[in-house]
Amino acid sequence: MDIRHLQYFLETARLRSFTRAAESLYLSQPAISKAIRQLEEELGVTLFDRIGKKIELTDAGRVVMEQAQAITQSFSNLSAQLGDLEELKRGHLRIGLPPMVGSSFFPKVIGAFHDRYPDVTMQVFEDGAKKVESDVAEGLLDIGVVVLPLTFDVFGSFQFAEERLNLIVPASHPLAGAASAKLGELAHENFVFFREDFTLHDRIINECLQAGFHPRIVYESSQWDLISEMVAAGLGVALLPETICRQASGKAVTIVPLEEPAIWWRLGVIWHKERYQSYAAREWISFTREWLGGTPIKDDEGR
Repeated sequence: MDIRHLQYFLETARLRSFTRAAESLYLSQPAISKAIRQLEEELGVTLFDRIGKKIELTDAGRVVMEQAQAITQSFSNLSAQLGDLEELKRGHLRIGLPPMVGSSFFPKVIGAFHDRYPDVTMQVFEDGAKKVESDVAEGLLDIGVVVLPLTFDVFGSFQFAEERLNLIVPASHPLAGAASAKLGELAHENFVFFREDFTLHDRIINECLQAGFHPRIVYESSQWDLISEMVAAGLGVALLPETICRQASGKAVTIVPLEEPAIWWRLGVIWHKERYQSYAAREWISFTREWLGGTPIKDDEGR
């Protein structure tokens, strides 16, 4: 069994597309299809249901995926440990970043890290924080940046940012000149939200429910700049972190501090504490902690 075939299979299962997997792996689609067909023949099972252009894992495919993740992770650990024994300051990192976090905090960090470790390559995956956290837990990513608090207890982590959410409204909105706004005042507003795979999606809904109403969501997006533009067009209001608000401010929108309640946006870097960390991953954690001024995340008992 070729370890590369398992890697191709896992990437195809993750993206649910032969075409997108080929693009991600810089291979041709026929090469991906041939490798998976060979894997199916070797195992004597069908791994994917092919329905038109869509594919879904079969029951056998799900079993193989679980074992393939363990096999490829073990192989990755073996390669990393051998590289460490040879004291090679190179490697490859898979990093998950929510879109608005990546553009706001990490371009300079990634550039500075590359200057120090030019032989370490990085592959950045942009997904909502919930998906990033899940992928780090499953070993699909080495490092992730997420919105705290954490869902799982398998992570090492540090916090590097803490900001409030502010209200962003069209410049013509009645609240545009207000010194602050209360969440309860927004019960009859239309909202522009981040998609449901973003932690802020659920966080804001829960806060609204505690304030006595369910937000009327008219649009959802994964891009903060598009959310800002939709607010500017008068399609609704939005709640965005302070860093994003500073970038979104202009004549077409107004930023209003949100009070009662204050909704916090806390960011952390996470990694799987029970998996082997390569030299490159350990250096990235140390480097970013120093660069961003990160502090360890304590539990509710202060440990």
